[in-house]
Amino acid sequence: MRRSNRFYLVLMVLLLALSLVVTMSGLAESETETPDEGEEAVGEETVVEPITITASVEEVLTDTLDVGIELTTPVTITAPLVVSPEVTATEEISLPLPLEPPEEPEADEPPVPTLYTVTPGIELTVYNDSLALVKEVRTLQLEEGSNVHRYSDVPALIDPTSVQVGSLSDPQGLTVLEQNYEYDLVSGRSLTQKYVDQEISLVTENGTAYSGTLLSGDDDLILQSASGVQIISRERVQEISFPALPEGLITRPTLVWLLHAAEAGEQDVQVTYLTGGVGWEADYNLLYRPESDQLDLTGWVTLVNNSGASYEEAKLKLVAGDLNLEPKPMPMAVMETRGIGGGATAVEERSFFEYHLYEIGRPVTVRNRQTKQIQFASANGVTATKTLVYEASPQGFVTKGSAIIDPGYGSMPDTPVRVELTFQNESESGMGLPLPAGTMRVYQADVDGGAELVGEDRIEHTPRGEAVTLYLGDAFDVVGEHLQTAFDQLGERSIEESYRVTLRNHKAEDIEVRVIEHLFRAQDAEVRESSMEYETVDASTIAYQVPVAADGQAVISYTVRYEW
Repeated sequence: MRRSNRFYLVLMVLLLALSLVVTMSGLAESETETPDEGEEAVGEETVVEPITITASVEEVLTDTLDVGIELTTPVTITAPLVVSPEVTATEEISLPLPLEPPEEPEADEPPVPTLYTVTPGIELTVYNDSLALVKEVRTLQLEEGSNVHRYSDVPALIDPTSVQVGSLSDPQGLTVLEQNYEYDLVSGRSLTQKYVDQEISLVTENGTAYSGTLLSGDDDLILQSASGVQIISRERVQEISFPALPEGLITRPTLVWLLHAAEAGEQDVQVTYLTGGVGWEADYNLLYRPESDQLDLTGWVTLVNNSGASYEEAKLKLVAGDLNLEPKPMPMAVMETRGIGGGATAVEERSFFEYHLYEIGRPVTVRNRQTKQIQFASANGVTATKTLVYEASPQGFVTKGSAIIDPGYGSMPDTPVRVELTFQNESESGMGLPLPAGTMRVYQADVDGGAELVGEDRIEHTPRGEAVTLYLGDAFDVVGEHLQTAFDQLGERSIEESYRVTLRNHKAEDIEVRVIEHLFRAQDAEVRESSMEYETVDASTIAYQVPVAADGQAVISYTVRYEW
């Protein structure tokens, strides 16, 4: 009976051990993947062979087995198994490598709410009208309750009425109770004005010293001393001594805020304001190739800063368009005009409201009294046409029912032949860019390869799909002559007149000249005769395309009748 009980006890132990093997093996398999057959396992740990230890059942059951090693490798224990009094068998119980408990997957933590977003540096948006919008973030150390903060380093041409202040850290807890703009800057004249009725000392250019009570410091200095009243010309003064800097004078324009904070601590505050003195326009360099009637264009932003402040590492945006701005009076102390002191980067262009906006793709430092250029556009192989234009008749500005009846009106004998360059601002011509207003300078390569300036002209804001015509100068070797050959008053409200246009070409090559004639005397005009075909441009304008041979001339004539 005792042996039978012992048999069942051993059998139960073996079944428990086998269950442990199965459970832990399943866990191990879930931790590792078996590589596909034929694939070489990459990064596998070295497989350690099992260690076999022989022990008795009693040692296993009583937990007296002393292996003498840490079970960090798979272990096989061999123990005698008594099947019957006559038979003893051997059973191997494999214990796998002890496994670390699988890591619990981290629960998704709720995102920390962002109270504010701090934009480092300064954002500078510049408009064509010598106006800029400045946005910057500053960190203020505030006490709970009322705080006075002096915000210096602002532009001298700031518009104090445009200032907006908002806390990014605690928008509801910070309130601006009062704002003052102080611009009474230190200068020789402001110091003397502050010292009226006080004692000062001065030395003139010849070394004479004066002391006394300053009665006036506006123009000449008027001093009262024991010896009487003296007037000293300001131009003669070499040195003035003041006891101290009077209250109220500052070295730079300053915004002074009275703030109320709900709690003490640091707050990031965004300040937005408009300032004058910062403007931009486009400048374009065009290289014209007459042999192929093509040009290459490079567009530059020319940014001028005379605002009285520098903007370090600013995020720069440029707005092209004509904004309606109401004139604002500026403080007298900052109405000075200042002189102008003397890379290409990615620029993103996009539509914004009814304008176009250009954002510079890197931080830009814009210093005070500085002109900076940044490349923003380029196009190569743009189809262009050079045209010679002769326009010697005046444009008419008459109302319905009226006429210009002076026979001599409109005589313009010395009109030169213009040189114009025209291209279409569309992708089919190699362009298709919104072109902000600015100056286009046209160059042409000389025989030695050097590019020489051949003319420049200013364009207004030009959208995609529009034509650009540049007036480059007057032709040297082409001469035009415009002559009235007849003038007849046909009736009280009818006139007929004739003109002859002569073109002389002194070049060694054939040319073509576009002749533009304005029918200027009355709104009701009719061409009765013409020596060659013409194009009707509008109700009061006709145009001829006149070929002129090399070293030759061409003549056209026409007769027009006016009625009103």
